Amino acid sequence: MRLSGKTAIVTGGASGFGAGIVRKFLDEGAEVMIADINGDAATELARQGGVAQQVDVSDGASVAAMVGAANDLWGRVDIMVNNAGVTHLPGPLDTISEGDFDRVFNVNCKSVYLISRALVPQMKSDGSGAILNVASTAGVSPRPNLNWYNASKGWMNTATRTMAVELAPFGIRVNAINPVAGETPLLKSFMGEDTPEVRAKFLATIPLGRFSQPEDMGNAACFLCSDEAAMITGVCMEVDGGRCI
Repeated sequence: MRLSGKTAIVTGGASGFGAGIVRKFLDEGAEVMIADINGDAATELARQGGVAQQVDVSDGASVAAMVGAANDLWGRVDIMVNNAGVTHLPGPLDTISEGDFDRVFNVNCKSVYLISRALVPQMKSDGSGAILNVASTAGVSPRPNLNWYNASKGWMNTATRTMAVELAPFGIRVNAINPVAGETPLLKSFMGEDTPEVRAKFLATIPLGRFSQPEDMGNAACFLCSDEAAMITGVCMEVDGGRCI
């Protein structure tokens, strides 16, 4: 029960890595808001615990409503997990449409700004808080043909470090996790096609020989957001089976 008494919002919490984080947080005693653009999926997961909230993290009014709902429910938010993310399909960098580029940066980057604007004042007032950004090994060791997705996750790692430096005097810790591709709805988009041959080629780049699992992300997130990590901030932890070595 390492998160007993804590309140948390997890964006993109209805599936994939987000759902793994939600389940771990619930198991460890946290009150969790499952925030997702797919409200029905969030509601379905909330049958196992937590509360569902439909949100478009790229829209300021929607983000403000999410934070307002959490404060109405609990009076504060102790943990914010910025997990919602999208990618464009693999392709040469000069062929990706402007619409796809905007979608990637609005969901992966602008959302962190919008959520910080809505939530950080409350955390400053409380003198505490933990923010966890879910980036990617794509932002550390990029693969070809995912250029703008890679760039968005590199942005996330840099944002994590600068947020950590600025918010430390207020008692707010900011960290990130960098997963390798995992068994999530985005896997096929990363690989272009999901075949045994493509999987084998992808897995050959991961020393531990497997994809990240939602449970792996949940375990890492729980530690970084718990009081056990009270002296850890500005860390971008690779949870990648050795992919970035």
